[in-house]
Amino acid sequence: MSDFSRGFRAGIPIGIGYLSVSFTFGIMAVSYGFSWRQAVVISMLTLTSAGQLAGITVMVHPGQYIDMLLSQLTINIRYSFMSVSLSQKVSASFSGAKRWLLGFFMTDEIFAVASAEKTVQPNFFVGLAVAPYFGWALGTLGGSVLGNVLPDVLMNSLCLAIYGMFLAIVAPKARTSRAVLFVTLVAVFLHVLFFYLPILNKVSSGITISICAIASALIGAWLFPN
Repeated sequence: MSDFSRGFRAGIPIGIGYLSVSFTFGIMAVSYGFSWRQAVVISMLTLTSAGQLAGITVMVHPGQYIDMLLSQLTINIRYSFMSVSLSQKVSASFSGAKRWLLGFFMTDEIFAVASAEKTVQPNFFVGLAVAPYFGWALGTLGGSVLGNVLPDVLMNSLCLAIYGMFLAIVAPKARTSRAVLFVTLVAVFLHVLFFYLPILNKVSSGITISICAIASALIGAWLFPN
């Protein structure tokens, strides 16, 4: 079996998962006033679930460029670390523009599967990225188109799915790690303060996300250094 075929088969489960989650993003984008074309372009050019969700939240309030910069930097900086880590395992032929593709297609799930390889070949990585990439784009298309057809009750219910995905990522680790559980609870507590307190609730969503994420991470690193 070729490296591309092996990578493609490994990426199919990821693509199926992305199809359902990005469907929710498409619905949310349309509910925020974006067209289906805009939603699909966002998914095809960024490929970052949490970053896209935070991004469209900021984009509905034009001019908040600093908020956009800070929120996207905070949310997506992990992909830089993943790319640097995976670059230590790539083959010698993985050079030039191929490394750009590695950075562009990097997601949590793609990183996890690619990291299991002893040596990551370019054809394997491209094959691995195909199903997740098109699954994410097609799911966004389906959600943004059907978002104008489905009843409001169903749309509101489906919009909760993307938050369920985040819980599914955090909950298993939080059950076995006190540090993860503590950092998660601190982040939730801080966000509640920014949502309800009279002065803090005036802070924009992009700045709020950045403050809560960075503050909770720093507190966790201080209390759980190991």
